[in-house]
Order: sequence, then structure tokens, then C-alpha cells
Amino acid sequence: MEHSSPRKPHLSSLPLDSENKATEFHPFSTSPPHMLAFHLAWLSLFSCFFSTFSIPPLIPIMRQNLNLSAADVGAAGTAAFVGSIFSRLAMGPVCDLVGPRIASAALSLITAPIVLATAFISSPTSFILVRFLIGFCLANFVANQFWMSSLFSTSVVGLANGFAAGWANMGAGVAQLTMPLLYSFVKSFNVPENTAWRVIFVVPATFQAITAIMVLIYGQELPCKDSIKVSNKPKESFLRLLFNGLMNYRGWILGLIYGCCFGVEMTMDNIVAQYFYYRFGANLQVAGTIAACFGLTNWFARPMGGVVSDQMAKLFGVRGRLWGLWAVLTVAGLLCVLMGRANSVGGSIGVMCMFSVFVQAASGLTFGIVPFVSKRSLGVISGMTGSGGTVGAVVTQMLLFSGDKFSTQTSISVMGLMMIICTLPISLIYFPQWGGMFCTPNETSIDEEDYSLLV
Repeated sequence: MEHSSPRKPHLSSLPLDSENKATEFHPFSTSPPHMLAFHLAWLSLFSCFFSTFSIPPLIPIMRQNLNLSAADVGAAGTAAFVGSIFSRLAMGPVCDLVGPRIASAALSLITAPIVLATAFISSPTSFILVRFLIGFCLANFVANQFWMSSLFSTSVVGLANGFAAGWANMGAGVAQLTMPLLYSFVKSFNVPENTAWRVIFVVPATFQAITAIMVLIYGQELPCKDSIKVSNKPKESFLRLLFNGLMNYRGWILGLIYGCCFGVEMTMDNIVAQYFYYRFGANLQVAGTIAACFGLTNWFARPMGGVVSDQMAKLFGVRGRLWGLWAVLTVAGLLCVLMGRANSVGGSIGVMCMFSVFVQAASGLTFGIVPFVSKRSLGVISGMTGSGGTVGAVVTQMLLFSGDKFSTQTSISVMGLMMIICTLPISLIYFPQWGGMFCTPNETSIDEEDYSLLV
């Protein structure tokens, strides 16, 4: 379901299709409404990732001041992902009803004060609670992908989704890099350690609030009011939209797959700085810099996944998108296994960088498929897939990185094996009008208006 903006629409400088969606994508342009909305969407989500992952690189310091045990740290990491599961599920239908611009900005403004509240935590319980509540802001990812799918045609939607999410996900890497530096800078003024790490949380909180206000003021959800299709069909209710999405098995499979790529990526963002700090003896700044390398590859890796998805579609249709996703995610799983078995710091960093490229590209390939699953319940399918990412993060965090049952390096390798196994359900995704990995399309024609209701 699409929504018009109340403000006067801008004329687009990009070529448009019959729905006034852009058929070209120019990431370094800021022309309204399409490219301006793109930059607002990724920057807003960037701030949310920055907020969520501003805590992990400071955990070695926070553990001392708050008397956190290894179990407390693991529980807090899990809590951060649990918080985003339910918010992502809810964000999809909310976008269907009120549009991604309002949904995104409202959530960012609501969660910004919670980010600031990190400065006032004083116990393991409050630490876990704050991480849980901050995790809600990651639901902006659903609004981000919904917005791009509303503005860009199917020929470039994989590219648009890849760039929008990829550049936004860099917020995790930038947080890993800058928060230790900000801590050292504040501490250089003879500020006590217990105060220095608290003061710097004003930075992510303020940044998140500013980007939300920019989305409200300058964002536009649709190219123009004429882009709403005239239909004789009655307007569907919230429950109908939700039901249609939940009954589409493809959304569940994509949720599982996304848990094996984006979920793994978030888990790595959560543990990689500590991994190099404790296993290889890197200091806080060096460990943060290494961890930043993992997140910063999103600048090109996830968009590259979108490019691969669109190119495979040009050559082989939607079947090509499915095969591309399977191949890239399988390679990512193999590299994850190898990273856990690397015994030198140099080897670990090298494999980690290659792993980050493939796992992030797989996320871009996943959302290159999402817009084809359902038109009517696009927000619900986006929410299901996005929530699958955080469910995957919760599962891997709880099974492999909570407590002392496994060493971190062993857990990383096991996580890679899980990724490889979980790619197999991709072969079950089938579209009657486009086919599947091993199946050709159904020769019976499918009504374009009704394909979203197929289960």
C-alpha cells in the first residue's frame, strides 16, 4: 500500500515507470524526490546503527565500572537483538498504514532519549535493559527498505535497497571506530574513567534525533500523488494485510536466510572487538579499529549484493536472484568457518574482511528478492525478513556466544556451518510466474494484481 506526501510533490529528474518509480539509480545525486529520500533514509538508519553499536567497543571499560560478568555481557547482547525483533515485526504493518517516513522518524525520536540514558546506568540490570530498549531503533531498517521499494522500479530496486542498507549499516563500523576515540579524547582532559564513557553517549543520541527531524522536514514518500493507482478494489484492513503477509511462506524462508547473513553480521559487530581484545591482546583502540573494518565494508559490499541481484535478474530472471543469493551466502559460511580456525592476528583480520564482504553482499541479495514476494503486504514481508535477521542474531548469540561453553573461535566456526546448512531452503522458494532455483515458471498466466496473495 502506498501513501502520498501531504506536501507539494517535486518533479523528478530521473526517468520513471508507469508507477512513477525511478528506473535509474544515481547514489551520488541528491535530486528530489527519489535520491533525496534515499540519502535521508540511509542517514537516518546509519544513526540508529551507530547508536546500537556504540556500546560494544566500550564494554571492556564498562565491565570494570559496572561489575559486569561474562553472562551479563552476553545477556545484554542478546537483549539488544530481542528488542529489535518485535519492533521490526510491528514496523512492517505500520509502514503499510502510515508510510515509512513518519514511521521511521517517530521511532528514532522515541528511542533517542533511551540512547542518552546509557550515561546513567549503574548496574548490570540497567545495562541489559538499556541495550534491550536501544535495540528497538533498528526497526528503522524495515522503513528504509520499504521506502526504497516504493520509490525505485524492479529493475534497480536491488541496487537501491543494497546502497540504502549498506551505507546505513556502516554506522556499526563507525561506532566501533569512533567511540573508543571519543572516550580517549574526553579522558585526556583528566576526566575520570567512569565519567568519560558516560559523557560521550550524548553524541549518538543527538545524531539520531537530528536525522529523524531531517526525515520529517525534507523526506517524501512518493514521487507524486498521481503515483497511487486507482483501483475498484476495497481498501484492505490492517489485519488483512498482516494475514496475507504471514501466510506467504516465501517471507518465512527469507526471514531464515536473512538471519544467516544479517543476523550473523550483527552478532559479529557485537563480539568482534572483544574477540581481538581478549584473544590477541589488542588494546581498546586497535580492537575497535579492527572491528570497524568489518562494519565499514558495508560501504560497497551490501550494494554489491544488490548489483549482483539485479544483474542476475537481467540474465536469468528471478531464478538468477535466488541462485546468486545461495552462492554468495554459501561462500560467506565457508569464510566464517575459516576465520574461527585462523590462529594469527593477521590471518584472522584478512579472513574477517573477506567474510564481511560476502556476508553483507548476501544481505543485499536477500532484499533484492523481497519486493517480488508481495505488493499488497510489502511492509509485512519486509518486517518478517528484517525480524528474521535479529532472530538469527539472538539465536547465535544465545547458543554460541553466551557463557563459557565454547571458545569464541570455536563458536565462530560453528556459526559458519550453521550458515551453510541454512542456505538450503532457498531452493524451496518458487514463484509461479518466474519459477525457482530448479523449477521453470508455470505457463498459466498470473494476474499481476493478485500474485501477492499466493501462498
